[in-house]
Amino acid sequence: MNSRGFLLVITAPSGTGKTTIYRDILARHPEISFSVSYTTREKRSGEVNGEDYFFISREKFLHMIRQNRFLEWAEVHDELKGTEKRQVADFLKRGKVCLLDVDVQGALSIMKNYPDAVTVFIQPPSLDELEKRLRKRGTESEEKLRLRLLNAKKELEYAPLFQYIVVNDRVENAVKRIEQIIQEEEKKKRVDHGPGL
Repeated sequence: MNSRGFLLVITAPSGTGKTTIYRDILARHPEISFSVSYTTREKRSGEVNGEDYFFISREKFLHMIRQNRFLEWAEVHDELKGTEKRQVADFLKRGKVCLLDVDVQGALSIMKNYPDAVTVFIQPPSLDELEKRLRKRGTESEEKLRLRLLNAKKELEYAPLFQYIVVNDRVENAVKRIEQIIQEEEKKKRVDHGPGL
């Protein structure tokens, strides 16, 4: 295995801007591989199967769980979502930086199984700012919005468990900081394993 490949786990409370950030990173760095998650939820307008998610039936997802094919999986809002082990292992074998976009629960699970993973927690500048962003999106009822904010408050308590905390005050700044983190980690790998690997 080429030891320079590593797992880059990015997580954040809902509404923090994680999707925008990781999509910017992938657009700027085609050499970074993205692990596409599996989900049982319905495909939304504009989403592409195999690019945004692998959209599969609940029955197939449960079959994959029984086969122990997931690195992590969770049930959120009655839908299942998970990261396939084989996809991640393939990227790492090829010495790729493999980016995972997972919720906080999934990130904590990966940290147990992959202690060498590089973990990044994206924080909103404040809970007030997060509430403004969620309201601006206009995609949730008042009840759901309150639930998201309550969950975000709980999830923020886990931030100190992550190697890096990045505050998303502006997307451009957050992207630059994560690019720096990737460079720092790649340098560490070169130092740890020498130029011949």
